[in-house]
Amino acid sequence: MADVNGTESRATESRNGHWTVAGLPWDKLDRSKVNPDILKLIKAAALVEYNGDSYADYLCNVFADNTEFCRTARQWAVEEVQHGEALGAWAERVDPSWNFQAAVTRFREGYKIDIDVSQSVRGSRAGELVARCIVETGTSSYYTALAEATDEPVLKQICRHIAADEFRHYKLFYDYLGDYLTQERLGKFGRLRISLSRINETEDDELSFAYHAANADEGAPYHRETAFANYVRRAYSYYRPHHLDRMVAMVFKASGLKPQGWLHDVASRYAYKRMMKKAGVPPLAA
Repeated sequence: MADVNGTESRATESRNGHWTVAGLPWDKLDRSKVNPDILKLIKAAALVEYNGDSYADYLCNVFADNTEFCRTARQWAVEEVQHGEALGAWAERVDPSWNFQAAVTRFREGYKIDIDVSQSVRGSRAGELVARCIVETGTSSYYTALAEATDEPVLKQICRHIAADEFRHYKLFYDYLGDYLTQERLGKFGRLRISLSRINETEDDELSFAYHAANADEGAPYHRETAFANYVRRAYSYYRPHHLDRMVAMVFKASGLKPQGWLHDVASRYAYKRMMKKAGVPPLAA
């Protein structure tokens, strides 16, 4: 396993000089440049990010014998929660009628993850780290796409900060993955299977219910298919081919595949066209 000093440096890196919510240029916020569809997405994203502590509890149960990893996971969660705080603060300033903490309460009442476990739902700790890499791949690409899509300067900066954090988190989990691959002998097929499974889970209740809890009228019934369709139609429309190129390369790397080459190119084009189809918009010409 990684030595104590090496692991501590991973955890400390994110604390030194890390951006803060208070330090954002709130005086430059321009409501006239806010896209209403992006506002809905940001409200939902704030709830998911703010739930980072629960995922840290889960990870520390799975990696209970690795105190160094748990320390790093706790610091990771601090940054994830900060992402939620920044997005929530921005949304409240743009829409004063929206209450971030009330939306968090609705989300947590309706969506819960099982943290009372001792083993990963992925079958191994190496598999868990592959799944974490996939999550960070998706979030890094998503916030990059939103940063490029929005003209609102404060949100653009927040999304750039988060995208950079998530890319660094990917590298952090990928470093630990190397340690556990040696121990648990998880092969490329197993890694790819877990990657694809985790990608498919983006259509589960978490994002759908977050979108509902953040945007629906209080007391409105939850229909997963409707909520997910409304989320996807907005979220996927902001992706561009270069976002998928990078995303697929990161997925391939986590899966033990060559991150560039003809297979990457085919997968990237397929993923982009699939996203645009779900978003209901024509793909950009190559």
